[in-house]
Amino acid sequence: MSLDPKKPLTLADRLAVIRQTGSAVTHAAGDPSQREFEFKAADFERVRKLIYAHAGISLSPAKQDMVYSRLARRLRATGMKSFGQYLDHLEHSRDAGEWERFVNSLTTNLTSFFREPHHFPLLAEHLRKVAALRRQINIWCCAASTGEEPYSIAMTVADTFPNGGPQVSILCSDLDTNVLATAEKGVYPRDRTDKIPPEQLKRYFLKGTGPQEGMACVRPELRRMLTFRQINLLEPGWPVKGPLDVIFCRNVMIYFDKPTQYKILSRFAPLMQDDGLMFAGHSESFLHAADLFRSLGKTVYELTRKAR
Repeated sequence: MSLDPKKPLTLADRLAVIRQTGSAVTHAAGDPSQREFEFKAADFERVRKLIYAHAGISLSPAKQDMVYSRLARRLRATGMKSFGQYLDHLEHSRDAGEWERFVNSLTTNLTSFFREPHHFPLLAEHLRKVAALRRQINIWCCAASTGEEPYSIAMTVADTFPNGGPQVSILCSDLDTNVLATAEKGVYPRDRTDKIPPEQLKRYFLKGTGPQEGMACVRPELRRMLTFRQINLLEPGWPVKGPLDVIFCRNVMIYFDKPTQYKILSRFAPLMQDDGLMFAGHSESFLHAADLFRSLGKTVYELTRKAR
């Protein structure tokens, strides 16, 4: 059958396509003829410049449909009639609340408990070495998202020192204040905890009851290790005190261009202990910052001699 791309698909059209092809077909979110708001190439370029200047995020041209979908919600919420009007408001007003919602809309927060699991035995091994040298261990998880990563770190700490050990402080930060609020609560649907081994789940989580039925809540004794704070990695003067034994900065740098990555890494280095480790995401590589960090394999980095 042939379809007129200028007309919206009716239910009958969709069913006919499914019968013929075995799959559903919908109009692309990026089809300008189907959009509620006009979204010009110039609007997208303005968004790219604003998010890069404010948060260092480098949006690829392939993200145009995603940007439209997420920011169209902000237009509806604010009652603005065009992207031009909305972007003018951001550029010329001091509306900190809308700036925050703009950034939150464009950040991606894919995470899970014990994601990239090969890192956690390496973390435990490093913690044991550090504990033999120091009474205080400081960790910064700088892309905490909804909390699964920092709580995975905390469970690893607790398993490493089951009978007590050094004092451990975990700073958990993110650019997105919405996900940080979720992280601080430490309450998750049970299906989100599927990757946690049953013994750890029983040891570190409480079963929700009543209104929290079907939920899992992080135990208070685990949460006490964590402090949550909103931090923009591009802002000067991070509220972070070193020296740090560990930095988890996983799947963050992929959103930054190389010069921005180098700038951030050059600020990480002075915050770290000489024997500190930095954990990166599986698709991240810092060969362009070899004067600062050198790879130990498995996307784990240590300071180079030049940086110390």
